[in-house]
Amino acid sequence: MKRALTIILTLCLAACLFAGCGGSSTSGTADAGGAAQDAEALGGDTQAANEEAGVSESSGSDAQAANAEAGTPKTSADAQADSGVKKTMVIGDTTFNPENAEPDVNPHNDYAGWATIRYGVGETLFKLSDEMELTPWLATEWENVDDTTWKITLRDGVKFSSGRDMDAEAVKQCLTHLIENHDRAPGDLALAEIEADGQILTLKTSEPRPALLNYLCDPYGCIIDVEAGFDGGIVAGTGPYIAVDCESGDHLNLIKNENYWGGMPHIDELTIRTISDGNTLSAALQAGDIDAAYGMAYEAYPLFQNDNYKFSQVATSRAFFCWMNFESPLATDPAVRKAIAMGIDKEGFVTTLLEGNGEVAKGAFPESFSFAGNVQTESYDPEAAAAVLEEAGWVDSDGDGIREKDGKKLEIKWLTYPSRQELPLLAESAQATLKDIGIAVDVNCTADHNSIIEDMGAWDVYASANVNASIGDPEYFFTSFCLDSSTKNKGRYHSDEMEELEKQMAVSFDAAKRAELSEKMQQVILDDNAWVFCSFLKMSMISKASVTGYDCHPTDFYQVTADLDIG
Repeated sequence: MKRALTIILTLCLAACLFAGCGGSSTSGTADAGGAAQDAEALGGDTQAANEEAGVSESSGSDAQAANAEAGTPKTSADAQADSGVKKTMVIGDTTFNPENAEPDVNPHNDYAGWATIRYGVGETLFKLSDEMELTPWLATEWENVDDTTWKITLRDGVKFSSGRDMDAEAVKQCLTHLIENHDRAPGDLALAEIEADGQILTLKTSEPRPALLNYLCDPYGCIIDVEAGFDGGIVAGTGPYIAVDCESGDHLNLIKNENYWGGMPHIDELTIRTISDGNTLSAALQAGDIDAAYGMAYEAYPLFQNDNYKFSQVATSRAFFCWMNFESPLATDPAVRKAIAMGIDKEGFVTTLLEGNGEVAKGAFPESFSFAGNVQTESYDPEAAAAVLEEAGWVDSDGDGIREKDGKKLEIKWLTYPSRQELPLLAESAQATLKDIGIAVDVNCTADHNSIIEDMGAWDVYASANVNASIGDPEYFFTSFCLDSSTKNKGRYHSDEMEELEKQMAVSFDAAKRAELSEKMQQVILDDNAWVFCSFLKMSMISKASVTGYDCHPTDFYQVTADLDIG
């Protein structure tokens, strides 16, 4: 009876909150924060309870599927649910905002799919393991019938949070809507025909797409019930949590999905609170206003390196790198690009400013990745960089420390943004070391970078962060950034050789050949100094010691799962 009452109350809450983006922001967040502290005060060793009940500590879709099929023994979370006490949790996140192209949880809207998948609202047909290998998720198996035909078997017993069954027809509707509304998906997927028959989905591409299943792991590939609508940027997915209220750049309120195919989630009400300032994020976790944090400033780490908190840390392919503007009079000068590449102290940036929480980058991918290759790039060499500029006619004739040529000062307009804490630090580092070789750097670090970058006269160098191998395949980076057709080729780079190499990669099913092409394609852009790859992120997520199941993944998504719990 009490459990039935809990479900009724939860549904009533959902009805009250479901107002879409622009709904109430303070009441939902404040209530969730207070309830989180109440829940923490209840105590209880969830892990011990799980062990006693025989619940495995393994995470991911395999464990969830096993739980769903075999029936999950009750945990302390279930006991609290039965007693009528709600479990609530608040996560502070620096990145859930329009600044990062994540304005809501509609995966068909720009990069909002990252929020959809991170916060447990949606899931893709396939996912990537901790070793970045392709594994089933909402699909159970697949067959590559021929070069342009893929037969996919969908998981039985999955429902959208709208109550609709997830079958092939629903997935077809979702993918059709995706390619009609998303800027990257049509080119990535090249879908010519989609056939639905019960739980069998057949995809036919207009040309060979060896990495099709990897592209379907992209967060934009979250399977949603398009018939349920997109009101306020909220969608009906298949994940462990249901979005009920979203205010862009402020918060996202979720409730657990009572009908989740992967087992009952532990948290009744979950709030994602946008906290873009690192000091505020640190203070919120220390004060107990939030239970976990993503994007914590490195200088704050010592505050949480004690028994009251937990760290989850993993190396990722999220690169911090600089783009050159090939319509800028300065950046189009090969000598200037080369000097910038030689004038950035990557080792110092990682060691000193990132306090070792990263890996120095050479190319687009970490060297541990099978397709990274043995690429060659410019090393930090201030003297050689100065000589390159001198030879090209950039000299300091007036003795002010800044070089000039034909009456024009070598003053670089550096555009970046603050929500990724590493980027202002990179700007600070580059500003200091480039000044040493006679290049002035005017830094514009702004949340408005997405609109400013469209003005080709407003920047020379753009520093950003991107997970370059988020789908476990190299092609994603090149098709997103480096081609004439790339939607993120904001610097308007062009290379005939790059275009030709991509044509080869697009039709190659052989992993070794794709790795060989990846090395060649990286070398092309490194030789042109079109991009300067500075470091890769060693991602950390911090939580209270009572939180379990809040774990990093190399993709930088899969953050909120049914395993998430708080004691």
